[in-house]
Parts: sequence; structure tokens; C-alpha cells
Amino acid sequence: MAILLFRTVLVYILIILAMRLMGKKQLGELQPSELVSTILISNLASISIESPDLPLLGSVLPVFVIVAGEILVSALCVRSRRTAQLVSGSPRVIVQNGVIDQATLFDLRFTVDDLLEALRGKDIFELSDVALALVETNGSISVQKKFEQDTPVNKALQILPPAARLPSLPLIVDGRLEAANLRLYGVDAAWVDAQCRAAGLARREVLLFLCNDAKEAQIIAKNKRGG
Repeated sequence: MAILLFRTVLVYILIILAMRLMGKKQLGELQPSELVSTILISNLASISIESPDLPLLGSVLPVFVIVAGEILVSALCVRSRRTAQLVSGSPRVIVQNGVIDQATLFDLRFTVDDLLEALRGKDIFELSDVALALVETNGSISVQKKFEQDTPVNKALQILPPAARLPSLPLIVDGRLEAANLRLYGVDAAWVDAQCRAAGLARREVLLFLCNDAKEAQIIAKNKRGG
């Protein structure tokens, strides 16, 4: 049992390392080669856990061979557009000016129901509202509404921008500084501590310190326990 537990923990750590090497993407954003690599890695990982009689190296080594292959393919795709199109394909226009391209629909093996469901996911319930819809290489659909149906933007309404151009990010989480966000907004620990003192708090007493690029801060104190 101890050996099985050890192998499980070790494989878990190694798979996390392998996925970190492959990069960060959500499952729905994976390209075909990335999805295949992810499936193969999960299968190989399960074999190494379920078969304790197999050498651990022999079951983990193929995982990193797949990771190396995926990194190599990704590098080739970055350098060569032709390779990228061969591996992942190209975006395809599926709706133009409210008219479905039925040939493309057939080539992509999309049903009309699939298309309408994807449009509803974009808050579009009328096909006639679509100026252009493309099926991306990861299978998602990008849509541009017709001008008359599109949501007006702040510039069109002549709304003045707020003082902050960037959203609030955490500078303190559970009493700990977030160094990357401090650098992003050009503040230091001394400034953060001064804001905390102005709120009557020490850094360790802060649950969440949010701040935007206009230096507008929101501080949430930890709940006091006990007593």
C-alpha cells in the first residue's frame, strides 16, 4: 500500500510538471495535437498507478517523450505557418451575412443544431443578426454581429473613461504580498503597508487588498476568530 501511495504521489507531481511544460490552456481551447497529447498522458499515468509491477521509469518516460514531441510540434508551428495549418487546420467561415455556408457545415461535420447552440452561447438568437461567423481551429465559434444589431461601445456613446484603465488586482491575499501585481501597478510594500495602517490594520490582518492602476484600493480584513 505504501509503495502504491508513493507511486501515485510521484506520478501526480510528474504529470503536473509535464502539463506545466506544455503550457496553460483550458480544455476547450486545446488544438488537436494538444488534446491527443493530454489524453495519452492521462492514459499512461493511469497505467503507471494501476500496475505497480511495472517499472515506474518505463511508464513515466513515455509521458515526457510525448511532452517533448508536443513542444517540438508547437515550436515548428510557431516558425512555419504551413506546419501550423497542417497540424491544426485553418479557421473556416460558416455564416456570412446571415447565410449558412452549407458546404463548410458539411465539411466540418457540424449540424444545424450545433451551429445554433454555439450562436446562442454568444447571446445570438437570430441567425439574421450575424455578419460573420468562423469556426476556429480549436472548434470554437467566433461571431461578429451586424452593425445594426451590435452593442454600442463607450466611445460611440461618448462616455468618459474612469480614472482606472486596468482592473483591480490583489496586492495582498491572506496577509501575503503578491509581488508580481505590485510591480505591475508600480507600488511597493511600504505603500501597501501605509494603506493598511490608514485602515487600522496590519498586513497580517488583511484577507484581501485590491488595487487598480489609479491606486484606488479596497481592503477586506480577516474575521477575528475565537473570543
